[in-house]
Amino acid sequence: MNWNSFIKSYQSYLKIERGLSPNTIDNYSFDVERLCYFLESNSIEVSPIKISEETIQQFVYAISKEVNARSQARIISGLKSFFSYLIFEDYRSDSPMELIEAPRIGRKLPDTLSVEEIDALIQAIDLSKDEGERNKAMLETLYGCGLRVSELVELKLSDLFFEEGFIKVTGKGNKQRFVPIGTITQKYILIYKNQVRSHLSIQKGFEDTLFLNRRGKKLTRAMVFTIIKQLAVTIGLNKSISPHTFRHSFATHLLENGADLRAIQLMLGHESITTTEVYVHLDRKHLTQIMNSYHPRK
Repeated sequence: MNWNSFIKSYQSYLKIERGLSPNTIDNYSFDVERLCYFLESNSIEVSPIKISEETIQQFVYAISKEVNARSQARIISGLKSFFSYLIFEDYRSDSPMELIEAPRIGRKLPDTLSVEEIDALIQAIDLSKDEGERNKAMLETLYGCGLRVSELVELKLSDLFFEEGFIKVTGKGNKQRFVPIGTITQKYILIYKNQVRSHLSIQKGFEDTLFLNRRGKKLTRAMVFTIIKQLAVTIGLNKSISPHTFRHSFATHLLENGADLRAIQLMLGHESITTTEVYVHLDRKHLTQIMNSYHPRK
């Protein structure tokens, strides 16, 4: 088997055994393909089974000149996964990545929006246009339910359980979870659904998709990014924001108002509570308030 054959086999494993999404599989595959390109560019002929730690080290040194520490760490993590798969399938008995260390990187926390800033962004939406009601419903859903942008664009009509107060969300690795949805968010989704979406000419295959573009097809993630960036410019918001900023704000505001960290973890769909602890940061002022309110020796 050559590198391409191993990569295809690896992709099947990621899809079938681990249930990863196409985007995640592409990212993992790209890390291995980058190594292949390095070998080819340097006329190094070696199979995945025979490649040594020294050769991997040469590759890591080469990419360290091209990408930042965060990207290096991600590539190294991807390669570790690939060689772990080869060991799992008995193609190798050891991993050439065993002693390869990823660069230490700081944890960069994204900007958080205040409630007033979120209100200003939503109020800046032009409701005289049909897509205005859709955009308002989308932003209310991003913030009201803490969704990833990929989860938002994949949301289906059949995922809405308003009577029970939940929506069904399909997250990373096609893992599903139920997320509470408030009455305000429900209200704007219903306005869009009944007054705008019902008049669209919906393309075949998208009949169950909630948020549609003007052509009756599913919105792209890039379009949601663009909508939010344009609104930020409209209100003169001097922050680097994205759909993920609404998710981060959702979690931060819940925690600041006393929500349980475990409950936030479940709503966000994080496998590990550690991810939630990093993701949901608190400013020092709020920590001081908690200390003064709850510590017996305040």
